[in-house]
Amino acid sequence: MSIVLCTWGSFIEGGTEEALTLARKLAASVGAELHWAVLGAAATEAPALAERHGVTSLDVIDDPKLADFQPDALVEALVQYCGQLKPTTILFNQTVAARLIAPRVAGRLGAAVVMNAFAFAAHEGGLDVTATAFGGDTHVVYRLTAPLSVVSIVTTTVVAEPAAQAAPPARRAVAVDLSGVTERFRVVSSPKAEGPRLEDAQIIVSGGRGLGSAQNYDLVKQLADALGGMWGGSRAIVDDGWIDSSRQVGLTGKITRPGLYLAAGISGASQHMAGCSAAKTIVAINKDKDASIYRYARYGIVADCLEVLPELIKAARA
Repeated sequence: MSIVLCTWGSFIEGGTEEALTLARKLAASVGAELHWAVLGAAATEAPALAERHGVTSLDVIDDPKLADFQPDALVEALVQYCGQLKPTTILFNQTVAARLIAPRVAGRLGAAVVMNAFAFAAHEGGLDVTATAFGGDTHVVYRLTAPLSVVSIVTTTVVAEPAAQAAPPARRAVAVDLSGVTERFRVVSSPKAEGPRLEDAQIIVSGGRGLGSAQNYDLVKQLADALGGMWGGSRAIVDDGWIDSSRQVGLTGKITRPGLYLAAGISGASQHMAGCSAAKTIVAINKDKDASIYRYARYGIVADCLEVLPELIKAARA
């Protein structure tokens, strides 16, 4: 019996250690081996993490078509790999790309699939998977009894814990044949974010439609710069063209876990909070005292953010 976590890309994504922690605990609870399948250049960073988190086998899959994110090639590689390994559970760290890949792998393998998972409990004859639903407003438990399951993990509520006894994992190269794979879609334009990633920021200042206009959003940028943080926003202002989608925080954007998250003019819809609810401290500025954001915020300022933000900028620069 084996459980596998799948990772790809040019580097190890944030949340991978948390996913490895959950995978290791699941493997221990069912008496299974933990395999970590790493595709592409991320394999160079993987050995140390694999040892730290008690991985049984580090399975490296290398092919020129995996150098960049090519969904068709990636799905085919994972399907061939799982055909060789025959795992009982296939896990993904739920990044934006994983939302695309995990269901396709499940479909190809005829497996049950659960997204937005964050906890497991083994039972006789199957696995109970707890996941968020309705944008994070509620939790649901799925009882999986199929011989093969695909589960995508949201790691914002998971704390990374190294294995009690670390040991170097076995390392093996896995051969796949991608010669017959041709990508059906070609990306001709995509958002590009330079510099630090929003997912790794310790301080984030985000804005929403409550700012009134794209011109007023500049106050969010100024405050983020003054605090030494990064700026982001809600899906609403991405849809309106105020900011690029690479700056979107939420269920369909970036999943963040900063020390400080300051939300200005954001109502607090569940889809947005799914991307920032793991912040250690949330500060909200909204003139609507009944805004949903105040259910999550540690500190709240019931006022017009256009009046408050300039004062915060002055204080931060003082």
